[in-house]
Amino acid sequence: MSFAVTVDLVLLTIREGALSVLLIRRAIPPYQGGSALPGGFVLPEEDLDDAAERELVEETGLRGAGHLEQLGSYGAPGRDPRGRVVTIAYLALVPDAPSPRAGSDAAEADWVPVAALPPLAFDHGRILADGIERARAKLEYTPLAAAFCPPEFTIAELRQVYESVWGTRLDPRNFHRKVTSTDGFVVATGRSTAGERGRPAQLFVRGAAPVLYPPLLRKG
Repeated sequence: MSFAVTVDLVLLTIREGALSVLLIRRAIPPYQGGSALPGGFVLPEEDLDDAAERELVEETGLRGAGHLEQLGSYGAPGRDPRGRVVTIAYLALVPDAPSPRAGSDAAEADWVPVAALPPLAFDHGRILADGIERARAKLEYTPLAAAFCPPEFTIAELRQVYESVWGTRLDPRNFHRKVTSTDGFVVATGRSTAGERGRPAQLFVRGAAPVLYPPLLRKG
């Protein structure tokens, strides 16, 4: 029995304080006119990572992401009306996301807040839910939140990432204390920028720690 392999991309960013995902409007069947994650078929000579990068460019006009990792594989029979198709999903985090440019089999591409999602084609609703939960969980025990930030950022900007991804408010003082006391999470640059109400805010860069200890838990 023959089957095809595709890649699908869960691209997350923060726009206007809201966790948002990149969606396309499909220009061709199946689900023509419907919303979907960007992605497509893997070419015979392609590695999976190369296919993900190509689809990112072809369907959105975006080049590169702050963080890209394999999310999982999805191969339930009937998930694609075109036949037996297995997809490898990728999770990508994009800081300072530009407006995307649709191409290939996408009629439109746009960032959509995850709190206002339309119905999605194929099993992309499940894939997106898995990607969001992966991002939320990894913020607890890895420095992944910095991937949503510019190269230099304030602690307030980092806190806004956690609040947007987790969908909750955090105490600024407690967050600042936890972040700056977690070994290897952030490193002060010695420079400052204007913060809230014109007060100087210290700038940081991501540290070298691959994991956070103690973790920053969503509860408590």
